[in-house]
Amino acid sequence: MTVDLVQHSIAVIARGQTPTGAYLASPNFAQYRYAWLRDGAFIAYGMDRAGQHRSSRAFHRWVDRTLRGVACKVEALEQKADRGEPIEMTEWLHCRYTPEGQEGDAGWGVFQLDGYGTWLWALCEHVRMTGARDLLEEVRPSVELVRRYLTRFWDRPNFDCWEEHGEHVHPATLACIYGGLRAVDALEGSQGAAEVCEAIRSYLLTHFVHGGRLTKFADGRSIDANLLWVSVPFGLLSPSDPLMEATVAELERRCVTGGVHRYPEDTYYGGGEWLILSAWLGWYYVRAGNRARALELLAWVERQADERGDMPEQVTDQANVPAMVQPWVNRWGPVAKPLLWSHAMYLVLRAELGLLEQQFSGPEPGW
Repeated sequence: MTVDLVQHSIAVIARGQTPTGAYLASPNFAQYRYAWLRDGAFIAYGMDRAGQHRSSRAFHRWVDRTLRGVACKVEALEQKADRGEPIEMTEWLHCRYTPEGQEGDAGWGVFQLDGYGTWLWALCEHVRMTGARDLLEEVRPSVELVRRYLTRFWDRPNFDCWEEHGEHVHPATLACIYGGLRAVDALEGSQGAAEVCEAIRSYLLTHFVHGGRLTKFADGRSIDANLLWVSVPFGLLSPSDPLMEATVAELERRCVTGGVHRYPEDTYYGGGEWLILSAWLGWYYVRAGNRARALELLAWVERQADERGDMPEQVTDQANVPAMVQPWVNRWGPVAKPLLWSHAMYLVLRAELGLLEQQFSGPEPGW
């Protein structure tokens, strides 16, 4: 029997959502039994695109409750910054939490700003799609907290979306912050973040453009598939901007072997092809007007589902460094599967292609 990957993806995400509203990144993978703001925001967006607005709303309420519990940290950070004092890693807001809203401690870099910008963006998308303005008012204290936090600290070096290189500022992270702040302004019809957004844009274009394309670091050479975020969905550059077109051409040359690798030097589980990034590249091509290429990437993503329909984080058949696959399997077990973010990005790409029929399009009764 052929698995309905759309309905199965919705079911996988629903099963991975805890009673608190948090999405576990991968319930079957011990290291990923946390809720990341970044992953969760995109998962919630995928559920919104599939018409599963109750699930998305529950996630945003969980974020609000979690942030209210750590709000005092932002004031303390601001005071230390005002005094010019160094800030320890543990003092920043964390990037991952337990389903109960406690800070997660997995021994990885905790200071990541991308999830906070992404949450603002996903929340605004939820409100835009559903008309649920009451939710925006309900979580207003957390929205204002995050806006303060990002406006003050957007240019601090912090870990990227892969939990790496905490000594750098990252273009993809800047795009998340830019997109989140702009989304709130757009929803409210204000220009409150216009100045900082322009500063972010200027910083990115000053430090991360070399040879007519974007680079992962300010070194003129590196590439990373998360550079897609600069355009889709956060809109710092349009898909047709020559910088983005040149960046995508370089990604196709160095990071695509069927699916999309994170970056050429990646050795995590050998550095395989990631489903979220393959769907992301398809998302970009839809916005750029290349539907045929987007459909190719959709078909590739679908082929990676197992007989049950479960989608992994990555596949390692064409790993960057095949010799590094088994050491990671020995350390942590097989590649995470199912990964909720993979299923969510599959839903997003199908929706972008007009191949996903929502169950409903407006607010649910009682909202």
